Amino acid sequence: MASIELRIFILKNYTDVSQKEKYISNLKNNKKVVAEPDKYIKDKNEFDEPQLKKAKFEKKNLLNKIDSNIDEINYKCTKLNCEGQNYNIKICTWNVAGIRAILKKNGIEYLKREDADIIALQETKCDIRKIPNEGKLKGYTCFFLDSKRAGYCGMALYSKKKPLQVLFGLKNKEFDEEGRLITAEYETFYLVNVYVPNAGQKLVTLPKRLKWNEIFKKYVQDLDKIKPVIICGDMNVAHQEIDLKNPKTNTKSAGFTKEEREAMTNLLQSDFFDAFRSLYPDKTEAYTFWSYFNNARSKNIGWRLDYFILSKRLEKKVCDVVNRSEIFGSDHCPVVFYGKL
Repeated sequence: MASIELRIFILKNYTDVSQKEKYISNLKNNKKVVAEPDKYIKDKNEFDEPQLKKAKFEKKNLLNKIDSNIDEINYKCTKLNCEGQNYNIKICTWNVAGIRAILKKNGIEYLKREDADIIALQETKCDIRKIPNEGKLKGYTCFFLDSKRAGYCGMALYSKKKPLQVLFGLKNKEFDEEGRLITAEYETFYLVNVYVPNAGQKLVTLPKRLKWNEIFKKYVQDLDKIKPVIICGDMNVAHQEIDLKNPKTNTKSAGFTKEEREAMTNLLQSDFFDAFRSLYPDKTEAYTFWSYFNNARSKNIGWRLDYFILSKRLEKKVCDVVNRSEIFGSDHCPVVFYGKL
């Protein structure tokens, strides 16, 4: 009989088919399998009470922390921009890995406390007709975008000030059916909330990813001709070696291939800049994503995948960009932008 660790952590509601197949294969080949949060024991009747207690204890200790102490965070910014000005706008981006999941993990309370002018969420994984009432933040105009595939992708945008207009997608059927982009137009800028496709296990979807990069670059370049652009969200790439813990062993991993990194370079060279790296060019271990495996987050073995990328002419307007690594509940942490616009 397989060990208790192998048998109880069977993924029941896993939406990533390729990953699910990998875990099932590992189970069959008697390899070690570790569960992720919000996955469930398939059949509790298979085990006696002592086994279940042991399993729950092991699961609790294998997973990363999910509780945030939102009282310990300084939500204000005292830094001035290059022109000596205080911020007048605050934008928060967060890949929540399921909007219903963060409801259970104090995530909405955190967003209320952050009190950003604009909140951009990725991977809401929820049909817009089923967004919980708690997920419709009071004091904000709310916009949601879902995927035609249930439990996949999905976006949310909350804005204290109603945008002039809101656009959904890239006007590209292949990608727009997945629910990956919301654009909000304001008086002086565009806000683009984006969730970039992953290159996939064994890079099976790398061609799709590279196609997205070209279409997306043209899209934001066209916007930039009209007014400045603020891109925020999960870009699914660690641009430089400094942006992940183990660059040498990940050169063929999704998010750190030569092709993906070059595409990010090309985007930045087309009159855009990475706001965080502009302020902190040499800062190490500034990650926004950590795998659920092997206590990666507690060891800070991570990747910087979440960005604020702005039109070059806004570079002097940035006061600060902060990675809220103290906020748990997702495999990504929120990133907060402060600027004078």
